[in-house]
Amino acid sequence: MKIRFAEERDMDSIIELCKAHAQYENSLFDEENKKEQLSHYIFDFSLNIKCLVVESNTEIVGYATFFKQFSTWDASSYIYLDCLFLKENIRGNGIGKQIMEEVKEYSKADGCSVIQWQTPAFNTKAITFYSRLGAEKKAKERFFWKV
Repeated sequence: MKIRFAEERDMDSIIELCKAHAQYENSLFDEENKKEQLSHYIFDFSLNIKCLVVESNTEIVGYATFFKQFSTWDASSYIYLDCLFLKENIRGNGIGKQIMEEVKEYSKADGCSVIQWQTPAFNTKAITFYSRLGAEKKAKERFFWKV
């Protein structure tokens, strides 16, 4: 398995993984114009959105997206891990930890000492995985306000 930054040729696979990720989290996924939109955000380097993919032979079997944000309380920047998803058949083989280590190294190189993310409360396997990494959790509710 190889972990690398996404390339344009990966977009169809990333879209399929996004769809599977949304399904896994019991959410809807609108595919309309998704390839164009995601390509714009991932490959416009001025936007600073990063996407790692996990490649097995020539198949993309996982992805993670992350970007830099600012915390007023801490008066510093941190990396926000937006998505981490692996196909079910490769989970439990250390690949998730490898991706997290890649994000951690990127974070350090970018001057950030904290990585933040969230996962649904029902995703107990992910919660166990993140806890084993040594991550701490905070109880908060996430709100969505459509404008």
